Amino acid sequence: MIQVNGDPLAWTPGLTVRGVLQAKNYIFPMLIVTIDDCRVERADYESELIPDGSVVQVIHLLSGG
Repeated sequence: MIQVNGDPLAWTPGLTVRGVLQAKNYIFPMLIVTIDDCRVERADYESELIPDGSVVQVIHLLSGG
């Protein structure tokens, strides 16, 4: 089990950041993702594995003018 923005999510072996974003239906293009307080670069979303028991934060950035 992992926590995503404070909500539990079932963990499976091979779970990546992209898998979490898909599971939670996060489609906003401007996101910051951290795993246990370590930032994950966008280029690594497909390959960055999430360990069981991790705390994942997904922050939606707002822009405007």
